[in-house]
Amino acid sequence: MLMLRRALGSFPRRHTIRLASSHREFWNNTEAPEVPVPEREGRVFVDTVFPVLLGKFDFRRYFVESRKNTLLTSLKERFKNVKTHDLQILSVDSHLKDGGVFVYFKYKSPGEEEQALKSIEESLRKEARDNGGIATWLGSRIPNIWLVRGSPWTEDIIGRSASGILKVSFEGPDVPEETLYRVFRPYGRIEELTHATPVPAGTQRFSMIHFNRLGSATVARNVIYGMEVPTPGGPTRLRISYTSPIEAHVVRDWITNHPKIFLPVLFFLIGTLTYTIFDPIRVLMVEAKLLDWFDLKEFKVYKWLRANTLERLYSKSESLPADKQIWKEREDAERGIQAYLSDLPSTVTFVHGPQGSGKSTMIASALKSAERLRRCALVAGLAKQTGYWPIFSFLNSMNNLIDLASVGLIVRKFSAGLSRSVDEQLQQILDTVALALRNVSEKQHKDIAKKIQTREHNKPAEQSDKAEKSRKEKSQNEKGNTPDIDQKQAQESQTSSTKTRKKKEKDVTEIQAVEALPIVVIRNFAGKAVREDLLDGLAQWAAKLAENQIAHVIVISDNRENSKKLAKALQSKPLNFVALYDADEALHEADVNVTMSREEKHISVDLESLINKVRTGMDVKEAVEDIISRGVGELRKNAFGDDAEDAKSLPWTRGQAWTLLDLLSKNSEVPYHQVLLDYPFKGDEAPLRSMEHAELITIATHDGRPTVIRPGKPVYRWVFERLVNDPIFRATQEIEFNNRLVSIAETTIQASEEELLKLAEIAKHGSSSWLSGDPLSKRSHYLMKKVMESERKLESLERKNTELKKTLSKFST
Repeated sequence: MLMLRRALGSFPRRHTIRLASSHREFWNNTEAPEVPVPEREGRVFVDTVFPVLLGKFDFRRYFVESRKNTLLTSLKERFKNVKTHDLQILSVDSHLKDGGVFVYFKYKSPGEEEQALKSIEESLRKEARDNGGIATWLGSRIPNIWLVRGSPWTEDIIGRSASGILKVSFEGPDVPEETLYRVFRPYGRIEELTHATPVPAGTQRFSMIHFNRLGSATVARNVIYGMEVPTPGGPTRLRISYTSPIEAHVVRDWITNHPKIFLPVLFFLIGTLTYTIFDPIRVLMVEAKLLDWFDLKEFKVYKWLRANTLERLYSKSESLPADKQIWKEREDAERGIQAYLSDLPSTVTFVHGPQGSGKSTMIASALKSAERLRRCALVAGLAKQTGYWPIFSFLNSMNNLIDLASVGLIVRKFSAGLSRSVDEQLQQILDTVALALRNVSEKQHKDIAKKIQTREHNKPAEQSDKAEKSRKEKSQNEKGNTPDIDQKQAQESQTSSTKTRKKKEKDVTEIQAVEALPIVVIRNFAGKAVREDLLDGLAQWAAKLAENQIAHVIVISDNRENSKKLAKALQSKPLNFVALYDADEALHEADVNVTMSREEKHISVDLESLINKVRTGMDVKEAVEDIISRGVGELRKNAFGDDAEDAKSLPWTRGQAWTLLDLLSKNSEVPYHQVLLDYPFKGDEAPLRSMEHAELITIATHDGRPTVIRPGKPVYRWVFERLVNDPIFRATQEIEFNNRLVSIAETTIQASEEELLKLAEIAKHGSSSWLSGDPLSKRSHYLMKKVMESERKLESLERKNTELKKTLSKFST
């Protein structure tokens, strides 16, 4: 029993211990014989000196190989200072595969071996701790030092890498789990310990031990390998090897068990991939769209083939004089666009006018004159129009589902960030296009600078010829000039030429900067089917392009009221307005003649509808009647509402709409301020702006100030006339309008009568009559005159209402 306890406590070592024979001492001897102190050997394992190699492709081995001797020498020198039990370091051997070092030593101890080894182990740890650690491959660190209990096998087989799972084979009887736990637990926490299972005959039985740290497994293998453990059936030697953690679906299980770690990392990688790969591609594709890299019509081969084949067979008509005559009044607007394009941008040009007023045609003509049509980006469909590609629109709904799934997996609220709002997606497209526009501008600037440099390089030859000619002329005139005058003239000429050259260089630089800028044209701005968030994003984007001088921006809209979003985005700069209005009847007739002969001419929607109806065989009068009738129905609904309840939701009253329709049915235009100040508007501009926004009317401006009001569309002139001449509709609207005036007149009479009574009461207590020439009498005469006028107006309105009611009863029977 005593032998078993000692074996378990001291863990037998491979070296032989020679014990001295004990001698009985006698008290009466004056001199005792000297007993020799035995020399013993031992070893310790120092971990973390080198990295634990994780496989054949772990390149850290090459990094530490060059420092191995230095680290071993430093370790040996450090431990030489320990003199416990006359300690002497015999050798220091590295074990690079497991990241540690074996230190062999000898010592002298007359007492128990186990106590001496523990004392030496503690002294070595104290030496390392008190001196700030030892030198390792990552700098000075305080390592763990372990006594070696067995006979370690320092193999360096590349295919067997370290693992946190140890396979403990038994050479002898099976070792109980309790004993294995006591032996291996000091080196680290054990996650799992399996009992020995039956194996084929001739094969050693084994147990599996799972450590939670790789370092614990490497220390246990090097310290315990070859150790003999006593069992009830006899001693058992332990053979330890690493086992790869081969498990089915280990990756899937880890992902399922750690969604809080995996999902953020996955989405970060996806976002990084999108940013580093797709965004540069998108910028490149937008540049290709701007510069027509993939447009077949811009290839030189296509141009040559077209010029030598189709254009020779089919000559293109260049008869533009008729076109010029039709749109002669548009030349001022075109010159305004060209003036805006000839300078660096600081604001946005807003082109407004009713449908069919020739906005797009005028813009195209102005851009052709500027010779920069190819560098225009017509932003209408954003991604499609700007060349933004690739775009994964089909992933929008999938991204929402992924966000919902991430919330379910992670339990707490968490957004994966894949699902984005429409505003964010639009902003990403616009930012990418802005970056591409800046790149295109820089490329164009470099190309123009290169052309100018080439042209300047060819000038010296011409200048030398001119200099030779001027020198000959100067030599002929030298006889009549004095040297002082010649020198003075030469200095003045040189100064003048230097100033002229600098001015030309400055002008060329400014022109070069302007010509290098792209032109962005936004059509159909603030259309009825356009979303508000898209309009806000486009307005902010257009303002940024203009303020940063990235591009010239031209915005086209059907009415001036839509400019408010742009004006809000450009807070510090006013908009550059360009207005287009309807042509008169003669120009419309000429436009129809040109359109019938040329298919590609862009005309108004109503004229185009008329021409199409006539071409399909409908009579002209029937076609006109159909267009006007359709316009009457639309106007009645849009301006007056379906019923009284629907009219309450309109931003104007029926009386205000009727007043404008009545005026515009008799005149092609009416003064703006005259309408604004009279009843029923009384200075309120909001209804007029709302009607302009609804395209019922068009407000013309001069220097940014409203001047006249016109119909919103050319056909509305006849629609207004038809609607006003409808006796039933006219009677109902005028009766309603007159009733409002009757109420106002009655209110005026009642208020005047009450004030007259108060004045009469005041006059009773006064010294003079209230009909005399004092202020009371003047006020009384004014009120009486006002009552008489209101009474006459009231009687007139009631007579009109009586006649209108007769009209209603007449047409209703």
